[in-house]
Amino acid sequence: MGEISSAPRILVISPAWVGDMVMAQSLFKVLKTRQPQAWLCVAAPAFTAQLATRMPEVDEVIEIPFHHGKLQLNERYRLGRSLRARGFDRAIILPGSTKAALLPFFARIPVRSGYRGEPRRGLVNDLRPKPIGKKGHMAAQFVQLGLPPDAPLVSRYPAPQLTTRPRATPDIMASLNLKVLDNPILALCPGAEYGPAKCWPSHHFAALANHYLEQNWQIWLVGSDKDQPMAQAIIHSCKTQDRCLNLAGRTSLLQAVDLLAQARAVVSNDSGLMHVAAATGRPVAGIFGSSSPQHTPPLSNCAQAVSLELSCQPCFARQCPLGHLDCLEKLAPRQIIDTLEGLLAKPRAALADIISPSPFK
Repeated sequence: MGEISSAPRILVISPAWVGDMVMAQSLFKVLKTRQPQAWLCVAAPAFTAQLATRMPEVDEVIEIPFHHGKLQLNERYRLGRSLRARGFDRAIILPGSTKAALLPFFARIPVRSGYRGEPRRGLVNDLRPKPIGKKGHMAAQFVQLGLPPDAPLVSRYPAPQLTTRPRATPDIMASLNLKVLDNPILALCPGAEYGPAKCWPSHHFAALANHYLEQNWQIWLVGSDKDQPMAQAIIHSCKTQDRCLNLAGRTSLLQAVDLLAQARAVVSNDSGLMHVAAATGRPVAGIFGSSSPQHTPPLSNCAQAVSLELSCQPCFARQCPLGHLDCLEKLAPRQIIDTLEGLLAKPRAALADIISPSPFK
């Protein structure tokens, strides 16, 4: 495949996970840097499609109305056929599933790039070898798909950078009947959709919160409905609860983006919100248990992945297969405090930081 036209129309089939969607922005940045006049359209499930509206590189967002795990072949055919008149020159398919490749095929997009995954030969006609293992940055793998097949392995790429709305905070807080305090904010994101093997224990989060409450900070707990019980348990263990706010399940995803952007610092499990916080330029300590900081680190020079690097890590399990969760239980709050203090002492890094990934082949 040669170089694509000078002003192509590109359709990107994006991932369904929040963190993966944030990391996909590195690809969008590279596409627009290489071809500034390109029309970039991102197709994604409704929940993650919201994030694309905060990415200046994206010209158009299409919400995919399909249910997770459902083929919905007729619906995919109808949507794909409706896209034929749009004249897309190329599709980049980030998920590795057969279903993800159907829309560009039905839309008759001439060049359809993707990695080998589930059977989809013919659906993807620019089929690239699947990266081996999970030792390299996922974002670098996304970026590689935007380059010609014979391009060298990605050695550097731009970090994600979400547009935020600082002036929205008072209105968000007012809608929740909450007061805006002047104290510096430590945002805690104690959930992880993947499972408990990615969740730092609530008593460690509470010890961390108490340390910063003693320094006159306020604590915001951010997450989904599922994270409410854990967030409340953390607050229950805090010595000064009047400066602790449980925002879990009370905000939209875009409101969470804007609120995290107001924090002085963020501590998060390896989750979608970790990547969101890093993409707002906040100092972020990302906690890794069963997952790999080499594969999905927070992408900012203001952020740092924290892991004990035990012999059993990473196992990528939802539940600890050994039954002890040592990778998280033995990760002491002091280590997170030291990480945060180091990040807070650094000069503010530019969000246009270039990330240098480890090799992934």
